[in-house]
Amino acid sequence: MATATVKSEDRSRASRPPRGIRDDEPFLTKEELAGMVLAYQPDADRALLHSAYDFAREKHGDQLRQSGDPYYSHPVRVATLLASIRLDQATIMAGLLHDTVEDCDDVDLATIETLFGDDVAELVDGVTKLGQLEYQSEASKQAENFQKFILATVNDTRVLLVKLADRMHNMRTLHYKKKEESRRRVARETMDLYAPLARRIGLHYVASEMEDLSFQHLNPEARAQILSQLEALESRNKDDLERIRLAIRQVMEREGIECRIKGRRKEPYSIWRKLEKKSISFEDVADIFGFRVIVDTTSECYKALGAFHTEWACLPDRFRDFISVPKPNGYASLHTTVRASGNRLVELQIRTEEMDNTAERGVAAHWNYKNSAYGFDIDSSRAAGLDPAANLRAFGELLTHGGDAEDFLEHAKMEMYRTHVFAFTPKGRLVLLPAGSMPLDFAYAVHTVVGDTCDGAKINGVPRNMRTPLQNGDVVEIVRREDPRPLPGYETLCVTGRARAAQRKLRRELETKQFANLGRNMLERAIRQHEIDPVSVDMRKISERAGFDGVQAMFEALGRSHDEVSRILNLAFPGLDVVQENPKNKVTLDDEHAASMIAGENLTPGVTLHLAECCHPIPGDRIVGLRQPDKGLVVHTIYCGKVAEFDDQPDLWVDLQWTELAKSGVRAVGRISVNAADSKGVLAQQCSVVAQAGGNIIGVSTHAREPGFMELVFDIEVEDLRHLEQIKAALRALAVVERVERIEESEFE
Repeated sequence: MATATVKSEDRSRASRPPRGIRDDEPFLTKEELAGMVLAYQPDADRALLHSAYDFAREKHGDQLRQSGDPYYSHPVRVATLLASIRLDQATIMAGLLHDTVEDCDDVDLATIETLFGDDVAELVDGVTKLGQLEYQSEASKQAENFQKFILATVNDTRVLLVKLADRMHNMRTLHYKKKEESRRRVARETMDLYAPLARRIGLHYVASEMEDLSFQHLNPEARAQILSQLEALESRNKDDLERIRLAIRQVMEREGIECRIKGRRKEPYSIWRKLEKKSISFEDVADIFGFRVIVDTTSECYKALGAFHTEWACLPDRFRDFISVPKPNGYASLHTTVRASGNRLVELQIRTEEMDNTAERGVAAHWNYKNSAYGFDIDSSRAAGLDPAANLRAFGELLTHGGDAEDFLEHAKMEMYRTHVFAFTPKGRLVLLPAGSMPLDFAYAVHTVVGDTCDGAKINGVPRNMRTPLQNGDVVEIVRREDPRPLPGYETLCVTGRARAAQRKLRRELETKQFANLGRNMLERAIRQHEIDPVSVDMRKISERAGFDGVQAMFEALGRSHDEVSRILNLAFPGLDVVQENPKNKVTLDDEHAASMIAGENLTPGVTLHLAECCHPIPGDRIVGLRQPDKGLVVHTIYCGKVAEFDDQPDLWVDLQWTELAKSGVRAVGRISVNAADSKGVLAQQCSVVAQAGGNIIGVSTHAREPGFMELVFDIEVEDLRHLEQIKAALRALAVVERVERIEESEFE
């Protein structure tokens, strides 16, 4: 029988790297801190570390924290936290000096650079700028600051690590703040921003402690209640847990696998989140207690898993293999929940020492010696499935597409909080995406250029609708066009902030180009009407005289109706006495798809037509165009209530009609209201009828519901008006349906 050594760590909480010191413990001396760094980086400069320590103590002088401690104890504790996860000497010194530039009158970056070098000065500068981004009550200000925060951290992950250590210590001493409002503000910021970012780069224990400390201030009653139940449960089950630990040890010895066993107790906030998410009771949480089994090799992980599943019954829906498919932050482990002795549900996490190190320290686990220099080993990190730059790059890419700051904040939070799905390129490249992602999200995850030119997709070799949610293991092939162009209705074709931001950017660029083309055509036509050749006109001088920053800006302003051709001509050719043109004659068109669908008088290449969302015109409807600033020509049905609002402005109207092409093969959206009996399966019946009639439901909502009655609103892709009428007739034939009407007004908007 094979024998093995099994080491047991008798702690109920997870084993973690040293967390430095709590605020109620004495902080380290400079010798102790330097010794801590030299223990893992023997070539560190002891004298320089001492100098940074003394500089912080001297410059902070008599400053005190709200706890009453000397202020310099804070940077020392921050540096200790950084040393506990074995960061390089420059980062430790930045931790010691991070507040000196902002809080000490006689210290600037030049001083830091002269005394401690460029690298340390750049880190201190980055952390100082982050410290100036206070959490604001105004959403827009908060979003702008979050953008700046991400920009500062994407370039050098060490800046984020110093800031996380700074925030960790501030959270440990948050109870000293006198105002509850202030404590809650800092706790909310930590919960929303810092903890998710820590988890993003693999610092799970940092994220967990931040969340729990925030929970203590945001909902102290709930936390106290959960702690009380945890302690009572742990006391009642102490003997059972010890028996399970012994059984795990015996299984491993029988298999001849050397291992370490660590006990784990779920954090109060993690339990609370599960209770809220799943609406279950405390007793129903299956993984409050668990064990981590640390082995030597990956093959032993799977061998141990097989042994445990042979010994105990497992819960199939609770098994996760994060070794074959690691999490985006590099986390790798096998998770399984078994019914151990006493019919107790226990979660087991099986991993190697390297996986455990990465699980606890994330990006910090890959600071070591390479080529005789101590620093971040990017090759080791990527081999473990963790690239900190890539993990933060998604946020940075959101910024490159511009757009509204609040949209950025919303999408960035969505990126941080979502669970993931994995799919593959045809060549086998693994692509991790948020759950619910669609082919357009996949395209942008592969490369921005692929997303910008995406025109369709094949999933597992079969052409699929672009609204198809991706499933784990899907092989996705993106069908591309030659030129970048936004997809119509992209808002419903993607869920990731990266894809939406990129599509918005393409839309802005396309509209800018179209409005500029429209403005150029308008101006050149007006010039020709005065028997002047536009080629002979210096447009640059005209734009300067008109007060524009360039020719394209002038053309765009004309196209968007932000300026009038008559004013430009009078400035360019004094004495012409140009009168304002009829706006109707300025309406033009420049969208191949729309041009193939709609025709009308006075339409020349220019700007895109827009189908109004209030009345959803479809081929077969009588239509009219309304010229509107910044939108070009908006197409409405002739009966739309919005059209009546412009009865006194006939110059804005343009008569339009559908082309023959629009009557064959085009998919438009029709909106209908259905009154039906409120009974089991009624929605399924209606959806089935629409599908059988060839319609594609892209949206459904309940507008009204009363006992025995409900009113549903459907958005359905149809070929034309006749097709929509066929679907309405099919719905009316259902016994549960009382009335079906098309919505041609904006009453449900």
